[in-house]
Amino acid sequence: MLSYHTSPLAALGGKHSGGMNVYVRELSAQLARLGHEVDVFTRGTTFAEQAIAPGARLLSLPAGPSREVEKNQLTVYIPEFVENLLAFAREHGQGYDLVHAHYWMSGLVGAELKAAWGVPMALMFHTLGLVKNRIAALGERESDERIRGERRALAAADQVVAATPAEQADLQWLYEVRSSQIGVIPPGVDLQHFQPMEKAEARRRLGVAEDEALLLFVGRIEALKGIDTLIRAAHLLAADGPGSTHFRVLIVGGDVEEDLELMGSEMSRLRNLARELGVQDQIEFLGSRSQEELPAYYAAADVLVMPSYSESFGMVALEAMACGRPVVASRVGGLAYLVRDGVTGFHVQEGNSMELAGRLAELLNEPPLLARMGAAARQEAVDYSWQEMAARVEELYSRMVRSK
Repeated sequence: MLSYHTSPLAALGGKHSGGMNVYVRELSAQLARLGHEVDVFTRGTTFAEQAIAPGARLLSLPAGPSREVEKNQLTVYIPEFVENLLAFAREHGQGYDLVHAHYWMSGLVGAELKAAWGVPMALMFHTLGLVKNRIAALGERESDERIRGERRALAAADQVVAATPAEQADLQWLYEVRSSQIGVIPPGVDLQHFQPMEKAEARRRLGVAEDEALLLFVGRIEALKGIDTLIRAAHLLAADGPGSTHFRVLIVGGDVEEDLELMGSEMSRLRNLARELGVQDQIEFLGSRSQEELPAYYAAADVLVMPSYSESFGMVALEAMACGRPVVASRVGGLAYLVRDGVTGFHVQEGNSMELAGRLAELLNEPPLLARMGAAARQEAVDYSWQEMAARVEELYSRMVRSK
């Protein structure tokens, strides 16, 4: 398993840690429970070995300087990483039957390993450069280097794993990948860890008042996530007058102290926006939280909000649904499939703060609707157990190994 640019054990909500980290960690653990031996390789500043689960371990291999490196500079060190990985396998007499690469940089590593070992390679992107480049509202573009790298990784892959039919379509139309080369297997959720909890109990744990409405966002602090749309929606909710619902927005993600020091950072931009709109008292930036802490936040919230401009899947939405909370999400990517509009939450147009505010007000002002959608969300999430999804990945692996 390759996760070159980010460790699956990194704290969630950081600059480069999110759903992909959870995916790699959980899939590796589930495959190990099915009896497979899984080594996950990531770039680190020094060599380190950590247990993920019995039968699955994380191996950090040094490549480049012994310090953190910006993601857009990491491609330079791929050859050194490949060399060190091949040397590790030789020195320990370790053979592998299959390589599963995550993100395009890992795909470039995987292409080299496939050639050296003569084994098949599965590839999952988690996000696609050409998809992000179609989002005009972001005002930024992914590099040509990334697009070339994605195409090179695709050329080497035996099978590509797409999280949803939407991602499959993007791969077919934007990257001209054959449909026979793509397997659609969604991520899973740990239904024991993420499960319904009494809202009052969750709020007591977090020290949150029981009499206010709580809107929750969980994810990286970046323009792609549309947090500014949520802040503008909060302004519209607050502007409804004295009779409007008393609410607070909890934003989980990012390193609060670090990001505050970066003038012009997304965190600074969002804080400034909240002040400009006069809702700084309703918006609380909490920084990143561990997977162990997240269930209490989901359970304490009334609704999870995902106003993203793009989401290949939206694992956070699935976690909240497993905890019995409805989701109001942009009608994009995986969220358009995962969230059932009018059943487990609502779809809204990305960037449309007025529509978002309207849907949030509808939920907060109708407790029976909130409860009904929360129960339906949990029921929907049950179909996405990690055990089931890992078994589907295992079946894909078996076909790949047999046909090699």
